[in-house]
Amino acid sequence: MHDSNIESLLHELTSLAPAEAAELLGTEAPEVIHAVLSALPGEEALLLASHLPRVVTQEEAESASLAEGLDGTIQTLMVPARGFLTPEVTVAGALDYLVHALPDGTITYLYVVDDDNCLIGVVAMRDLLLSRPGQTLAEVMTPEPFAFQADASMSEAIQSALVRRHRLYPVVSDKGVLLGLVYGWRLFDFMATEISAQTGTMVGLDKEERTGTPVMQAFKMRHPWLQVNLLTAFAAAFVVGMFEDTITRIVALAAFLPVLAGQSGNTGCQALAITLRGLTLGELAKYPVSRLLRKEIILGALNGFFVGIIAAGAMWLYATNTGTEQPALLALVILVAMVGACISSGVFGVMVPLTLRRFGADPAMASSIFLTTATDVVGMGLMLFLATTLLL
Repeated sequence: MHDSNIESLLHELTSLAPAEAAELLGTEAPEVIHAVLSALPGEEALLLASHLPRVVTQEEAESASLAEGLDGTIQTLMVPARGFLTPEVTVAGALDYLVHALPDGTITYLYVVDDDNCLIGVVAMRDLLLSRPGQTLAEVMTPEPFAFQADASMSEAIQSALVRRHRLYPVVSDKGVLLGLVYGWRLFDFMATEISAQTGTMVGLDKEERTGTPVMQAFKMRHPWLQVNLLTAFAAAFVVGMFEDTITRIVALAAFLPVLAGQSGNTGCQALAITLRGLTLGELAKYPVSRLLRKEIILGALNGFFVGIIAAGAMWLYATNTGTEQPALLALVILVAMVGACISSGVFGVMVPLTLRRFGADPAMASSIFLTTATDVVGMGLMLFLATTLLL
């Protein structure tokens, strides 16, 4: 299409309501739509684009949402606005509008906008049906309703949705222009998807990988993190190797290395899961990190002590039955090491995702790999160091 035709189309579109303009523009080729939106001022282009019909598949939309994650904006889930009228429209006129203009749509709220399409109020269906036919929407509406800003992050939106729990949320520009709507169920669905994706990202899976992802594509996504895991595992092996003489002389310690690693790893994963959930839901914005660290330190000490008592008893029995010297001191080493390992694991479970976020990385991305290495190094190193110091 020539520039003159683009200008003619622009002139025609600016004389129409956003919904009508979008319907007309939607019949044009993609390159024409792009040219028109590029020629419009930013806010007008965004308003018009919000009314355009969907041109991507559900799979593409889900991939885009997951790719942006919590760093994306609420516009990721926005759909075109429906059911908006001016304040001077009567209740009878609004009901007629619902019957004739939106016969196939499910409307939860009517949105009241001024001449500049700025959101000024909202009318619930119950209030509309219980009002007198001659009343205007200005009389029955709830003024200054809550609305998401178009640049609001997904994390902020989810946090607000958890508090308000509305079925539908309007989205407005920084000047209050109604741009579109976001369904509450889509926010919670996104939150559930985001949290479930963290399970995979903690061990190096890409958020975009699905059951049907081709083998080679999945290999490219997974393998680099396995190499990282191998390198970090060497660090734990190096620490154990430093105490090779201790393990050779006190063979009973080798039997309890997996026990210590398993307990400290699980403790760290619990703290990691809580921290990631807090980041996802925006809870850490109001909950000080120092308080969370204190909580995990106390939990680590309590869990480590009670688990350590049982592990120490098992060590004492094992050492006694195998004829190992100083079984009571060995049991004490296991107890102290278990408490120290669980405390450090809780701290690492909080700090690993927060550190990744500070450096601009996804807090969930392969966090379990780094956490496991840290807990193994500290837990095993502490146990072997205590055994070397106290028994040899």
